[in-house]
Amino acid sequence: MTPNDRARELGVCFEPQPAGYLNMCVRTGNLLITSGHVSDMKGVLGGGLTVEQGYAAAQECCRKILRSVFNAHGTLNDLKVLKVLGCVYSAPTFTEQHLVINGCSDMLHQIFGKEGAGFHARSALGFAA
Repeated sequence: MTPNDRARELGVCFEPQPAGYLNMCVRTGNLLITSGHVSDMKGVLGGGLTVEQGYAAAQECCRKILRSVFNAHGTLNDLKVLKVLGCVYSAPTFTEQHLVINGCSDMLHQIFGKEGAGFHARSALGFAA
């Protein structure tokens, strides 16, 4: 199976996105740089939302990112993931941002492989509510 096939199985939509105010994915040379993508889930981690709900929200963001990449590049095949920056809206005492962003990392590992193309650097940051 190709990354495109695995992404489809995991619910990534490849339909074209309507143009917006900002470009959601820009190519420069052989790099694709994505804008921030947000979940439709509302709430605060550690202030009503659970780690499991945050994990699902991170997966939703990953699907949106992959759609933007596909729309800019035409395929997910033959790509390598370099860096994930996860920003988590959190209660001041919440310290499990890394577990939330695992939702995105795990999906990328499923699509691109945990070794090789899907093995990426990552930051998981909390932003206080």
